Amino acid sequence: VATETQTTEADDSYSVTMSPVGTVTFESPPETVFTRLTHHADMAFALGRGDGVTAMHAPDYYHGLWNQYVERLPGVSLDWTGLYSSWKPEKEKLYELDSDVHLADPAWITQQESWDRADIKEVAENVSPWFGNSLSDIHREPIGEWADDYEYYGLWEQFALVADMFRERDRYEALAAEHESLLSTIEAGLPPESDRPTAVMIAAADIEEIYTYTMNTPGFLTSHTRPLGPRDAFEGGVESNSVVDFETLLEADPDVILHLGGMEPNTDIARRRTAFEEDPVASEISAVKNDRVYAQGARYQGPILNLFQLEMTAKQLYPDVFGEWPTYEAGPYPEIPEDERLFDRRRVADVIDGDL
Repeated sequence: VATETQTTEADDSYSVTMSPVGTVTFESPPETVFTRLTHHADMAFALGRGDGVTAMHAPDYYHGLWNQYVERLPGVSLDWTGLYSSWKPEKEKLYELDSDVHLADPAWITQQESWDRADIKEVAENVSPWFGNSLSDIHREPIGEWADDYEYYGLWEQFALVADMFRERDRYEALAAEHESLLSTIEAGLPPESDRPTAVMIAAADIEEIYTYTMNTPGFLTSHTRPLGPRDAFEGGVESNSVVDFETLLEADPDVILHLGGMEPNTDIARRRTAFEEDPVASEISAVKNDRVYAQGARYQGPILNLFQLEMTAKQLYPDVFGEWPTYEAGPYPEIPEDERLFDRRRVADVIDGDL
């Protein structure tokens, strides 16, 4: 991991480097944290700063979704309800929130009509620094001045830098060890590519408008599917974030359908399955006929959601290797028998709570 941390002898200030903002100096570890996207909010949560988050995109929605997973971390709690919804942040609101750090990507913030580079500099000087990277999600192209030397990071690479910013390297190392162990388990069990199922990942606010996403492309949005190497049922013929219909899905005929947002409490995944089963076209899709339409969480995952989603996706794609995924209709992440878990819940919970 490319990280640069310096501490002066005269005081306790220290510096950490992350693209696109470069080297940022902190007088002390931040306690309150502005975020825009949930991969950053999850990083703060993982490092014991969940209660310090002051803003995030769709806080009530993601509070509900994240708590479906947090339920399985003994003794850990998370409350994001009622926070400022920051998808299109207002500069005046950032002054009001007065957060210790803006864990958000200024290269993406300045793509909003009301923001420019001068606004970013003003907030950094008068409120607190920016320190975040979001265009690594799909290796999105930066625009304007940001395009000159933008660097992309993997999810856990960026998490290491965020941990350095919070001065929580020990917490990062402990969680990274769980992640590496999980990846080793997956790598050891993966069948040859020819024996892997074909799959698609979809999201749908309603069944009339279905979006589909790639699973093996670069970027941290695929950090829970790329290590599992499913075969793309579209064979690269459909671009990510495309709208498809039942006919297009039947033509691809995936063995597995992964339904993003299906574990959010207000999403009726059972009704979504029924809509597939009762449609004369969709009912012919192999994944539908074989009861392999599975609920997923979110693409903008941080380290905690990534651990759970690696485990669940491994079971959904390869039940013969990693154990059956229980039929899910509602409620929290299913209770997996201890001998079938792919990572240690108690250890992760202890790390979040600071018991290293």
